[in-house]
Amino acid sequence: MAGLVVVLALVVWLNPFLLIDAGIDVYLRGHGVKHHHVDVEGYSIQYLEAKPPAGSPEKPLVLVHGLGARATDWTPLIPTLAAHGYHVYALDLLGYGNSPKPRDGDASLAVEERITLGFLQALHLDKPDVAGWSMGGWVAMKLALDHPEHVRRLLLYDSAGLYFIIDFPYSLFTPSDRAGFDALMERIEPDQPRMKMPAFVIPGMLRRFEKSRSIVDSSFHSMLTGREILDFRVHALKMPVLIVWGTEDKLTPLATGLRLHELVPQSVFVGLRGCGHLAAAECSSAALPATIKFLDAEPPMAASATYIDVPR
Repeated sequence: MAGLVVVLALVVWLNPFLLIDAGIDVYLRGHGVKHHHVDVEGYSIQYLEAKPPAGSPEKPLVLVHGLGARATDWTPLIPTLAAHGYHVYALDLLGYGNSPKPRDGDASLAVEERITLGFLQALHLDKPDVAGWSMGGWVAMKLALDHPEHVRRLLLYDSAGLYFIIDFPYSLFTPSDRAGFDALMERIEPDQPRMKMPAFVIPGMLRRFEKSRSIVDSSFHSMLTGREILDFRVHALKMPVLIVWGTEDKLTPLATGLRLHELVPQSVFVGLRGCGHLAAAECSSAALPATIKFLDAEPPMAASATYIDVPR
C-alpha cells in the first residue's frame, strides 16, 4: 500500500495536470460536453462539443483559444452557453491541446486561420458565431475578414491583433524556471489574482511549457513579423462584433480594446473592472451575461461601451 502511495505521489509530481485535467473532464462530461475529433487537412483536430436542449433551433458557436492554451480553457463558459440554446464547438488549434503538431512545425496565424476555416467546413457549420480569446481573437478576426460569409457574429475576448508596444521579453510565454513562470502570471493576472496556482503544480507546468515551446514560438513569431497586424483592416468587419476586456489586462492593454472598439463602429464594448487577461474565465460571472445578451439580441445590439464592476 505504501508503495502504491509513493508511485501515485510521483505521478502527480511529474504530471499534476493528470488530476487537474481529469477534474475538468469529469466536470465537462457531467454537463453533457463530449470530446470528438474531425479530419482537417489530414490532421485529427480535437474539439469539445456541447449541444443545446433538445428541440432548440440550430445556433452554432465556435470558440477559438489563445496562445499556449487549449479548448478546455473555455470550460467556465461552455455549459452555460449550451444551456442557453447554443451548439458549442471549442477546438484545439493545430499543435495545441490534444490536436497533433504540424508536420512542418508551422503554427502561424495563417495556418491556424486555415485550420479553423477547415474545421467549420468539415463539420458543415453554416455561418456560426465565432469567438476568439487573445491569439484566438486574432485568428477569429482574420477569419471574419477573409471569409465573412462564414461568420454570423464575432466575439472577441482580450484579443490580440492590433499593434501595441510589447514591453515584455519574447520568452514570456515559454518560461523555463519559477521566476519566468511568476513573470508570466503577473502579466495574465491582475494584482489580486482570482485564480491561484498551487506551488506543487509549478514543475509540471514548466515541463508542459517546454513541451509546447516550438509551437508557441512559431505562433508568436508570426505575430511579431507585423504582416498580420489588423489595424488597417478591422474597419472592414461588417458583422456584429462584441469586445469583452479585462480592465487590468497587462498583456493586451485596455487601450487596445478601446481602440478596436473605435475602429469597428458597430461594435459593443464591455469592460470588466478588476479582471485581467483571463477575464473570460476568471470573470465568467460577468462575461457570460454580456455574451448571451449580445448573441440573443435581435436585431443586433447598437454600438455601445459599458463597464461592469466584478466583485472579488
